[in-house]
Amino acid sequence: MHDDMPTVSVIMNCLNCSRYLREAIDSVYAQTYTDWEIIFWDDASTDNSAEIAKSYDERLKYFKCDKTVALYAARNLALKEAKGKYIAFLDCDDIWLPQKLEEQIPLFEKDPKVGIVFSDSILFNEKGNKKLFFNIVKPEKGYVFSKLLICDFVHMPTVVVRKEAFDTLTYWFDSRFNMSGDHEAWIRISSKWKLDYVNKPLALYRVHSSNMTNTQGRKFLSHEIGLMIENLKKVVDNAEEKYSKEIKFLERRKDTHLSLLDWETGENKRARKRVCPHIRSSTTHMILYLLMYFPYRYVFKLSYRLYNRNLTA
Repeated sequence: MHDDMPTVSVIMNCLNCSRYLREAIDSVYAQTYTDWEIIFWDDASTDNSAEIAKSYDERLKYFKCDKTVALYAARNLALKEAKGKYIAFLDCDDIWLPQKLEEQIPLFEKDPKVGIVFSDSILFNEKGNKKLFFNIVKPEKGYVFSKLLICDFVHMPTVVVRKEAFDTLTYWFDSRFNMSGDHEAWIRISSKWKLDYVNKPLALYRVHSSNMTNTQGRKFLSHEIGLMIENLKKVVDNAEEKYSKEIKFLERRKDTHLSLLDWETGENKRARKRVCPHIRSSTTHMILYLLMYFPYRYVFKLSYRLYNRNLTA
């Protein structure tokens, strides 16, 4: 390994993650591709995360904030310390499979226009229930800017980014985001760079009780979709004309999240009003509009739980 210039910098952001932390770090040390460093950014943890992180060798570089900052601001702070040609991300409750980097790095070397390489992943819970991420979404490769706008098929624990691609951006992660800041960054990168992927699971994503609730997620997403549209108009000239279809899709998605929040709080009439402009766009919105005449807890909540029973049981 080259101490000064490792090929891969692995960004690990940590806030009180001691429960799963050693398993996550060990999965990096188990990589068959060995030219890497870990940039471990401790976001003012109060548990024994620091003790665990500092128990490893010099390949793990430990940094700590004086006070807790938002996730994407913390990711930016960690990126400032990264020396690698490529940047990978591993949250402290996820796990890499041993061949991850070995499978991904050659795709960058093969094509200098590739800015992001990702892969399939396994979503799992503590009971051993599993789903493949690519069974939920369809991955795309090449210049996929317009497709990435309407579907987040790049799963964060699998991502490796060419550092040069990050550095062509006006800013790295948008610190105003709480939930979908990674997707928004990949969108901006994809406006100039190709994406490629390995069609096999190379990471495990842990689904557990501390993950964000559906209600919290919809609140963040409805706001962040608006920010995403705002950023799109800054990044791409004449975006409203060039990507009118995609922007309308994002606006429809935003209204859908807001309508579900209204429905959940018993504001059925207001929920239907939000959905009404979109009922001609898809059968799904027509059905959703009709279902909103009934109580949320008897319709949507039950259906959603049944759909996700493999990972929420």
